[in-house]
This record gives sequence, structure tokens and C-alpha cells, in this order.
Amino acid sequence: FKILHNGSMNILQKIFKEHYEEMIYLQHPRDSVIENVDKMINCGNPSFGGAMYGCGHCGNLKFVPFRCKSRFCPTCGNKYSIDRTTSMSFKIIKTPHRHCVFTIAEELRPFFLKDRSLLNCLFSAVNSVISRMFFKINKSQRFTPGFTPGFTPGFTPGFICVLHTFGRDLKWNPHIHCLLSEGGAGASIPWRKVDHFNYRLLRDSFQTALLSELHSRLGDSFKKVKSSIYANHKNGFYVRALPNKCEPSKVIKYIGRYLGRPVIATSRIDSYDGDFVTFHYNRHEDEKLITETVPVLDFISMLTQHIPEKHFKMIRYYGLYARHRKSDLKLHRAISKEKHWIFLSFNRWRDCILHSFGYDPLKYPVCGEIMLLLKLYYRHKPVPLHELYERVMRKHRSRSPSIVPKSSLS
Repeated sequence: FKILHNGSMNILQKIFKEHYEEMIYLQHPRDSVIENVDKMINCGNPSFGGAMYGCGHCGNLKFVPFRCKSRFCPTCGNKYSIDRTTSMSFKIIKTPHRHCVFTIAEELRPFFLKDRSLLNCLFSAVNSVISRMFFKINKSQRFTPGFTPGFTPGFTPGFICVLHTFGRDLKWNPHIHCLLSEGGAGASIPWRKVDHFNYRLLRDSFQTALLSELHSRLGDSFKKVKSSIYANHKNGFYVRALPNKCEPSKVIKYIGRYLGRPVIATSRIDSYDGDFVTFHYNRHEDEKLITETVPVLDFISMLTQHIPEKHFKMIRYYGLYARHRKSDLKLHRAISKEKHWIFLSFNRWRDCILHSFGYDPLKYPVCGEIMLLLKLYYRHKPVPLHELYERVMRKHRSRSPSIVPKSSLS
């Protein structure tokens, strides 16, 4: 019999594995960094467990190692992005959305790097600004002659915020990507369209809201910085909210570009010689291709600074997308509930590989038969499938004693 396994180390795993001790003793990383790096290095390592498949026709075996599930890992990070994109797309209302980017002054970036809890201020500032903008829109339309709907109590849009702490050059640059519905719903009207946003209001309001949040968190020691920023940024912070509308039919592809993707894809790493790493990116201002070569420890530091603290939410839902009301069930979604199973099926491991690389990982290439799951291994020990079944059934019985099935696995 023959055993096949598909474990191979990518270039990012190699870089971190070869310089792991130097990273630990020289850079003194945070606990969340050590945890995610450990996971990423051992991602796909057969000794950490996996699933054994066998062909019933020719008897050959294939061992598929478990993945690390870390967002820092380029492989698992992409899978995480796909799963979250699908989950997010089920919430999206069938209406055009505006993609907004909220950036901050360069002078503020070190504050967020030193105290990562301040990143919550970015989310609360964006929430405050958008809520205030829609309140003003609703209030102004109340007195507009000939405007039928009038003032709508509780007029609320749906918006999703995603925090990015990196730019294309991998430097520390925290900013918020926001997908905002062009319209909202209220207590007296199911939906009202809004397609004009006041950019000056967004810029000024975001600057004021964020600086006020930081002042309340940091105290009077922040006053001098706050005054200098108002003086140097008289037009407010840059907010990109041009009418690059995201149509419902393209919403999944669009939000997938900005949702929880890894800091760097392995395809952007051009070379590694043991001491230096060369990578490339397209400069944001003019899309010019830039190639940089940096010492390997600097490269590691550039990546690990973007690993969030454990349990920190990088994606947050607001407005219509954060609540669960019966009235919201009347809103038309971009993807109907009947089609959810179709999109979820594309995210399964087997289907993902089939659609991405064009081959079925469970189809044995010699005889063409589909291999079956035989056994799971975890921490060097086999986990028989009947034990898993019995464990699940015991848990089920303890929760629902009145609906225990009469028959069980013998």
C-alpha cells in the first residue's frame, strides 16, 4: 500500500522557521504574535494531525494534514477571507453600496501602535460619523418641499467596517474600509434611497470624532498633539467616498478584495537568501511597481506588527447589519436565503481546491475512484470515527433527552 501526503513548506514558513529564535530573543514579540507564528510555521505539518483517506478500489491511502486556521497564515488567511466574505454577503441588502476609506493623520499612527486598544476608537469614530450624517440627511429632508417620505424615525443605513493596519508597503498605517448602503430604513418606511454624501462633513466629522475619542482616552497630555493636528489638517482627515458604487451582483467579489486578507501574499515575495528578503508592491499613488530588499528580521517585524491581539474584532457590523428585527426581514437581500447552500458549498475544502486548481483532491489519479475518510489523527493519536459519533451523541442526549434516537451505531 502507498501513503501520499501533501505537506510542503512555503517561503513565509521557511523565513519564520529559520529565524524563530532571533525573533523571540531580539524582538520580544507579543503573546498573540508568538501564537500565530507558531500556528503558521506548523500549518500543514502531518505530525500535528490530519485525516486519512483510502481508495476502496486499489487500497492506496492519502493523508491530508490539518491547517492552522490562523489569519496570519497566507493559506489559511485566504480561506478565512473567503468564508467571511460569504458570511458577509448573506447580510448585504440588494442595493448599491458605497466603498468609503477613512484614513488618519500620519502623526497619530504611533499612538495606535503603542496602545492597540485605541484601534477601537477608529471604529467608534466611523460609526458616529455615519450615524450623524444620516441623521442630518433625514432631518433636512423633513423640511424639503415635495419630498413625500418626510422625517423617518430611526432612519438607519447598513454598513460594515474592516480595519486594516497595513499599506501596500507593509508599513503601519491603520485605516478603516467601510461598505455603506446607499439608503436606509426606519420605523415608518421600509427603505429610502440616499445617493449623495457630503464629503466635507465626512472629513471634518471624522477628524473631530476621532480626536475627541483619543483625547478622552489619553487625557490632557494629548491636547498639544490635538491642536497641532487641527492646525496642520484644516480640511479634516482624508476620507475617500467617491461614487464607485458596488452593485449587489458584484458585492461578493468587491468586498473580498478588502476583507481580512493576509498582510502579504507569498506571490509578492520575490526572493529570500537567508539574510535578506525582496518583495514588491504597486505604489498606491500611481500604481508604479516598487521592489524593496530588507533585512530578514526587519521583514519579520514589518509583518508581525499587523497581527491583532487575541479576540480583537477586525470586522464589525453596524446599523441594519448589526440588528435583528422582524421589520428588517422585509428587506431584499443580495443573495436570497434559498441560495445560501450553493455559496456555502463552494467554500468546502474539496470544492475550493476543485474550483481553484482544477482537480479533485479525493479522486485517486491512477484508478479514478473517490477516496473515503478512514480515520482522523490528532496529537499523534488516532481518533476513530465511531468514537467521534458516540461523543456527539452523548452530548446530544445531555441537551435533548426527549429526542434521543432509538438506534445507535453498533
